[in-house]
Amino acid sequence: MATDATAKFQNPEFRPVSQPPDFHPELPVSAHDGLHFWQFMIAGSIAGMVEHMAMYPVDTVKTHMQAMGSCPVKSVGVRQALRSILRSEGSAGLYRGIGAMGLGAGPAHAVYFSVYEVCKKYFSSGNPNNSAAHAVSGVCATVASDAVFTPMDMVKQRLQLSNSPYRGVWDCVKRVLKEEGFRAFYASYRTTVVMNAPFTAVHFSTYEAAKKGLMEISPESASDERLAVHATAGAAAGALAAVVTTPLDVVKTQLQCQGVCGCDRFTSGSIGDVLQIIVKKDGYRGLMRGWVPRMLFHAPAAAICWSTYEAAKTFFQELNDSSNTGTGT
Repeated sequence: MATDATAKFQNPEFRPVSQPPDFHPELPVSAHDGLHFWQFMIAGSIAGMVEHMAMYPVDTVKTHMQAMGSCPVKSVGVRQALRSILRSEGSAGLYRGIGAMGLGAGPAHAVYFSVYEVCKKYFSSGNPNNSAAHAVSGVCATVASDAVFTPMDMVKQRLQLSNSPYRGVWDCVKRVLKEEGFRAFYASYRTTVVMNAPFTAVHFSTYEAAKKGLMEISPESASDERLAVHATAGAAAGALAAVVTTPLDVVKTQLQCQGVCGCDRFTSGSIGDVLQIIVKKDGYRGLMRGWVPRMLFHAPAAAICWSTYEAAKTFFQELNDSSNTGTGT
């Protein structure tokens, strides 16, 4: 039984595909997982919820630091931002807007991972080690998921600000619709996609490379250490991608928080114009505001997300195998 279990949990991404090109199994399964589309969606939704809820306080600190550059607050350090939140609102202030995150993260990650897996299967052409396919698939997934997540992300960031004028998620949605119109919910969508495209490319290429390297260190215990491998590779990928894309994240935050709590309102939603304004006011250092909490968010967040996602997929793999065994296949 132990031998069967080991074979079942081995991930084909880490070994050559042995089937010939014309091999067609009886059941329509993915070339690398054997899961149904809805199972990818549920696994991704769970992973996204766990990731963002666990790391939400760090995200709140990052939002404060990035918005403070245009708000009437002098200090933008991690400690000062944290102290400011705790002093003005207490520990509950670290979780302001978490409802919006909950409403957005689940559906967005369901779209993200399911689109990623479908595109990965399509673009890889049966090659599970095609890193270019991973990057392209991640970009496709980003474009789709950001369309779902951006409105709630905007609401979340406005609620995260100190002295936010909104009483809650629904109050923010109603007032933004009334005062700024529907377009305000997508004011940062272009910036978000432009940011997340390279973020995803760096993230997935780093993740796949780190995962492969870790697996090669101890291939004989690959299946036993799978959770640790995904967590470590995910953390490295998340940290690097977060640092590289911080300037665009600063632009996104300021576009989403414009006109709130004294933050600047921009006449143009152009990424270039906002970048120029930030550099003119704060220098190039202003473009890296919040990189520390952003890295501290994305490193453990990616580790949590990938570990949770893979654990959920393993659960569904087990479920599918049990169903197939029960039906005599």
